[in-house]
Amino acid sequence: QVQLVESGGGLVQAGGSLRLSCTASRFVFPINTMGWYRQAPGTQREMVVTITRDGITNYADAVKGRFTISNDNAKNTVYLQMNSLKPEDTAKYYCNGDSGGLPYWGRGTQVTVSS
Repeated sequence: QVQLVESGGGLVQAGGSLRLSCTASRFVFPINTMGWYRQAPGTQREMVVTITRDGITNYADAVKGRFTISNDNAKNTVYLQMNSLKPEDTAKYYCNGDSGGLPYWGRGTQVTVSS
């Protein structure tokens, strides 16, 4: 069973920065695509950004220019650098990984941005 473990969430003031990390382990097939999704209370989970093993990225419009995803394939880890945070970025952020054609999820890390 693939395991994804997130870290790096917290409370920050508007305009501040946070860096999230997600490390994958216990996978049999290579992780092809990893990404970050978020879900605020009362809303559906939405894609924030994804990155393929080759480094091809896809950002949601709401975070373009503020968030940057990167990966370290040797460590099976992806990072999400979040700058210029806004109160509307407040949500639980989930790491997602695609292995063997199946999606796997981490337990999530809370990001709260105060105004």
